[in-house]
This record gives sequence, structure tokens and C-alpha cells, in this order.
Amino acid sequence: MYKSIALMKSKPGLTREQFIDYYENNHVPLIRSLLPEICGYRRNFIEEAVYVAPACAEPDYDVITELWYADRAAFESAMARHAQPEIGGRIGADEENFLDRSKVRMFVVEERGAEPDRHGGNAL
Repeated sequence: MYKSIALMKSKPGLTREQFIDYYENNHVPLIRSLLPEICGYRRNFIEEAVYVAPACAEPDYDVITELWYADRAAFESAMARHAQPEIGGRIGADEENFLDRSKVRMFVVEERGAEPDRHGGNAL
């Protein structure tokens, strides 16, 4: 599997609920229809006012999105499709409705580790 992660910030003026609603009900179906190479699409919405430790700074992002592809070729195919003006333009126009696009950060990552141990042990 090949994976990318995006850190994204809500467009100013949207409530958390509006942001999540638009992302889930408009953007996700659009991405799924335009980039069929994506085989996994997880959105991790950051909880408001819930921090791991008192010294933690306020988060700079509202969602951490994970995208999986079968392999590097599938990722490259999705990126080539995204680079097409008619597809990239539709995605960008939709992002303007709910994202502060100047704050988006995207990374390709090498994922390691295991699923959480469901029996109380530690998984690495």
C-alpha cells in the first residue's frame, strides 16, 4: 500500500459542524468519483479543546486525512488525473467552499507499525 496524509484547516467562518458536514457530504463523494485510484480514505477530525497534555499548543489543523493507494503506480495515476485542469479545477473549486487552502499540507509517508492490540497489549 502507498499512503499520503493531508493536514487541513477549515475555511474561516465555518463552524466545526459545517466543516465536517461539507467535507463528508460534498467533498468525499467528489473525490471518490474523480480519483478512483484511492482505495482508502480516512478523515480524522481533531476534537476541540481536547489535548494530550496541558502544555500542548492549540492545533493548527482541523482534520488529518489519510489516503491509501494500492501501490505507487496508483498514486501516480491519481496525481496525474488531479493535474488535469478539468479534474484539478473541480477539486480546487470545491476546496474553496470549506478549506483554507493556504494552510493545506500534504505528505507521502512510509507507514509502519501494526493495528492496535485489541487485548490490552502494546502494538508496535
